[in-house]
Amino acid sequence: MSRRCELTGVGPMVGNNVSHANNKTKRRFLPNLCDVTLASEALGQSYRFRITAGALRSVDHVGGLDTFLMKARDANLSTRALKVKRALKKKADAAAA
Repeated sequence: MSRRCELTGVGPMVGNNVSHANNKTKRRFLPNLCDVTLASEALGQSYRFRITAGALRSVDHVGGLDTFLMKARDANLSTRALKVKRALKKKADAAAA
């Protein structure tokens, strides 16, 4: 399983461990991933995602999974999140017509 957020696309970053003697060795900074279940109000269904803690706060801030996905760029979303976004768009188009 990749260490990448399904909603924001955040992945591992690289940097250096710096010792007291100023020796530098490469290291990885892994994202703080959480397994969460988010409910879609429009679809009336729950979805499991592996997202960062920061993305979870962002979802709460904008008002839920539905609004977050509609504002998110497709390039940042995983394939599972894109399926949910397409279903939301289809539901919105059917309600508008």
